[in-house]
Amino acid sequence: MTITERPEFLPVHNGEKAPLPFAPDEYDARLAGLRRILAQDGLDAAVLTSMHNIAYFSGLLYCAFGRPYGLVVTPDACVTISAGIDAGQPWRRSHGDALTYTDWSRDNFWRAVRHVVGTGRAIGFEADHMTLAAHERLMHFLQPAAARPIHEQTMMQRMRKSDAERALIRQGAQVADIGGAAIRDAVRVGAREIDVAMAGRDAMEVEIARRFPDAEYRDTWVWFQSGLNTDGAHNPVTARAIRHGDILSLNTFPMISGYYTALERTMFAGTVDDASLAIWNANVAAHELGISLIRPGVTCSGITAGINAFLAARDLLQYRTFGYGHSFGILSHYYGREAGLELREDIDTVLEPGMVVSMEPMLTIPEGQPGAGGYREHDILIVTEDGAENITGFPYGPDHNVIG
Repeated sequence: MTITERPEFLPVHNGEKAPLPFAPDEYDARLAGLRRILAQDGLDAAVLTSMHNIAYFSGLLYCAFGRPYGLVVTPDACVTISAGIDAGQPWRRSHGDALTYTDWSRDNFWRAVRHVVGTGRAIGFEADHMTLAAHERLMHFLQPAAARPIHEQTMMQRMRKSDAERALIRQGAQVADIGGAAIRDAVRVGAREIDVAMAGRDAMEVEIARRFPDAEYRDTWVWFQSGLNTDGAHNPVTARAIRHGDILSLNTFPMISGYYTALERTMFAGTVDDASLAIWNANVAAHELGISLIRPGVTCSGITAGINAFLAARDLLQYRTFGYGHSFGILSHYYGREAGLELREDIDTVLEPGMVVSMEPMLTIPEGQPGAGGYREHDILIVTEDGAENITGFPYGPDHNVIG
C-alpha cells in the first residue's frame, strides 16, 4: 500500500462487542430522547464531542490525549468516530457502529464525520464543549444548512435518571462508603495524606472490580486533606503528615463507567478543640437542614436560600465557599457537569422524582482564626415521589469521626 492509498477512515471491528454499563434498550431509549430533541429543533443530525454525552448515548468513554472524538446520531444511525490509536476498543465498547479515522492526513476526523452526516444538513452540536477551531472545521467540512447548539437540551435529558442509572449510582455510593471505611482505618498521627488516600482508592478499585467484572476501570480517586490543606474542597493530596488535633477531610470518588459518586466527611485526629467543634456542629446542622429540604417541587435556589438563612443567623454565611450540591451521573473532574441542577442562588430548576443530587455544605475558617480549616459533609440523595432517599451510609459528625 502506498502513502496515497492509505484510507482516511475505516471500520475496525476487532473482536466481539463487550458488555456495556447498561443494556441495549437503555441506550436505545436515550437515543430516542436525543432524536426527539433533533426533531423538535428541525435538525438532521447531532455531532457530539464531549466525553459525557458520547458516554451517555453510546457507552464509550474515550481517552482523547489531544485527539478529537465524536458521536454522530441521525434518525437511523449512531456512529462513534475514534482515533486509530485505539484500534477496536471504541467499537467493542459502544452501542451502535464505529468508524476509526487515521492520522495519515490532518482533519481525517472531520472527513469521517462527513461520511456519516453528509453535507448541507442541519446539525446540532455542543456549544459548551466544541472549541472555536473545531466549530470552524465543522462548518468547513459539513457545509451545514444550519448549525444549532443542543447542549442544554441534552443536559436536561441527562438530569433525569433512569431506573438503571439510579441502580448504578446506588452501588457507587456503597463503594464510596467502603473507601471511607478504609480511610478511617488508615488515619493515624504521622501518616501522610498520600498514604491514607491510597488506602481508600485501592479499597474502592478492588470493590468496583468485584461488583462490575466486565467493566473498564479508570479515574477512581481520593482527596484526603489535613490541616491547612482542608481549606479547598478540591485541593490535591500532599505528603503532609497528620498531626494530633488536625482537622481532616475525607473525600472518596469511585468512578464506574464514567458515573461519579462521592463521600465527603470532616474528621479530627485524636481530639477536637471547642472552637472547631462549634463550627463542625454548625455545618452538620446545615447539612441536616439541607437534607430535609430536598423533595420534589422545590427549587434549587429555594433550598439554597433556606440554608443561607440558617448560616446567616449564626454569622457563618461569609465562610461558605461554593454551592450546596449538584446533580450526579456521567461527570468527573475531567469532564461533564449538569449545571442546570446545582444548589445555587442562580439556579431555579424544580426538583423532580428520579433526579439525584448531593447535599454538601462547606465552611472554611481562615488560618489564624479559632477553628481554622475546611468543614464539609456530603451525602447523595435520590428524589422520590414524596421526598428523598439518602443513599450514603457512612456516619458524619463529632460522635463518629474523631479518630484515634
